[in-house]
Amino acid sequence: MFKWGLKLWSPNTGEYRDEAIRLFQSGLIHYIELYVVPDTLDTLPLWRGTPIPFAIHAPHFAHGFNLAKSDKEGYNRQLFDQVRWFADELGALFIVIHGGIDGTIEETARQINGLQDHRLRLENKPSKALPNKMGGEMGEGWCRGSTPEEISYVMTATGCGHCLDIGHAVCAANYRGENPLAVIDSFLALEPATIHLSDNEWLGIWDEHRHFGEGDYPIASLLKKLPAGIPLAIETIKSHPTSLHDFELDVRYLVACLEDSGGHHDQR
Repeated sequence: MFKWGLKLWSPNTGEYRDEAIRLFQSGLIHYIELYVVPDTLDTLPLWRGTPIPFAIHAPHFAHGFNLAKSDKEGYNRQLFDQVRWFADELGALFIVIHGGIDGTIEETARQINGLQDHRLRLENKPSKALPNKMGGEMGEGWCRGSTPEEISYVMTATGCGHCLDIGHAVCAANYRGENPLAVIDSFLALEPATIHLSDNEWLGIWDEHRHFGEGDYPIASLLKKLPAGIPLAIETIKSHPTSLHDFELDVRYLVACLEDSGGHHDQR
């Protein structure tokens, strides 16, 4: 069985936090992966009082965090100071980061070394950022860390771990005209420390974070590929402003997939 993770944002201190506690107490989730929105340190006391293990997700390009560009280094450090504060205060299991937009993968590695935090896990990305949302414009918006080769390079250069986002791997493979399953296998060969999963169009190039069953991913087959017991954050969209019932259905969908397949998955 996997360790199911719930993705929330630091300002979600109301009903979603209460719902998360309910899901944890019922045994449906094992940790929260908390995305740190910049300048929300005032939410820390409520999260500190939450009886659930935490992982942390650093801000990404939409909030100005871009490790691939040298001229962003000062601001990146300011934002990461806030991320580190959350991680230290909440005893974070790990910290997920993105490699940045445009720039170079070498710059990404250099700045990760400068952050000096052993908890970092670099997430792989689609080839292109979402148009008009994540910096993706015509001829721009190239994501750093979209290939196994780039992730491997940073891991070797910095000693950081890897967060495998399966949807991102599929989108990147489709954009490049490659076989998504072969690309996923190449990422798995890097022995990721944590996984992100949602549903989507198997031939799509943009990650839409659909609920399970609303796309056509071969979810049961994908689960069989993954290492036993790995932290797996379910990154499906939140369809209700005050309830996580839809997330609960997503967890139960994955559990049913495992039961239907006899619970067999990679034992690496």
